[in-house]
Amino acid sequence: MTTQVKVIREDTTLQEVIATLSSFDINSIVVVQGKRPVGIITSRDALVRGFEQGLPAREIKAGMVASAPVITIDQEASLEEAADLMRKKHIKHLVVISNSELVEIISAMDIVFAMPSMLNTMEEVCRR
Repeated sequence: MTTQVKVIREDTTLQEVIATLSSFDINSIVVVQGKRPVGIITSRDALVRGFEQGLPAREIKAGMVASAPVITIDQEASLEEAADLMRKKHIKHLVVISNSELVEIISAMDIVFAMPSMLNTMEEVCRR
């Protein structure tokens, strides 16, 4: 799990998003309004959705390429529940919240490393 989650606002430029992803060597970043997560941008989102906009990266706002609304799970949920939600929603990153505020982010690989018995479940998620 990543507890030091990098966040941005919806009006952050895609150029800044890409620079943040690159400088911290991360694959996703959470879009927030205040402390509330409202979207997520993965490296793939930045590339594909950014390209689809047909504009320079400095003119594209994070809100234009983010997956929203963001899929969240409560901090008290089990890893099995997180894995099941990720499988059902076909997502590789899941935002963990407590009282509607961002706590951490969990990836499919985090689950595999924490619980190798979940490999088959997470393999389905990772293939998409």
